[in-house]
Amino acid sequence: MDPFWVVTCAILVPGVILASWIDYAQRRVPNWLNAALIVLGFAAQAYFHGFGGMTAGFFGLLVGFGVLIIPWAMHGMGAGDVKLMAAIGVWFGPWMTLVSFAVGAVLGGIIAVVMIVSSGRLQAACANVGVLMVKMQSRETAFGEFGSAKSFAAGGSQLLPYGVPLTIGSLIVLAGQVFQWWGL
Repeated sequence: MDPFWVVTCAILVPGVILASWIDYAQRRVPNWLNAALIVLGFAAQAYFHGFGGMTAGFFGLLVGFGVLIIPWAMHGMGAGDVKLMAAIGVWFGPWMTLVSFAVGAVLGGIIAVVMIVSSGRLQAACANVGVLMVKMQSRETAFGEFGSAKSFAAGGSQLLPYGVPLTIGSLIVLAGQVFQWWGL
């Protein structure tokens, strides 16, 4: 196995699992953890791949940040989730980060549906979708506090800690890379 992926498994896997656990328990991902994963990711990229690895890590960080910055700006998620995806991007590079996000987003959707159905909150979830449709009708409301994750939580909605599906998606993509299930 490529030594870079051994180090990735040794550092990133426990790091994202810890981030996911904290997000589940506290609904936040700490800055110190995201910063540590970013710094260690750049160090590993530089050590194993030199300037090319640093470049791949930088573009991975940008992709990880970029895929979630709009939902954050719309008050749909916390900044810790954005920074977690950026940290994963440093280790994965741009393409694996994009795939990891896509897998995590699909899993997040499935988990959200299961949470809604199992908690008997289908009617409330439909009302929330209506609020989101109104929110998206203008630029002012789209990026305002109206229809935010905080407002839904204050109204009794059960929120999905998005670090959990991001972690699961990243671990699936990492396993695929390590075990060469696909050519990412």
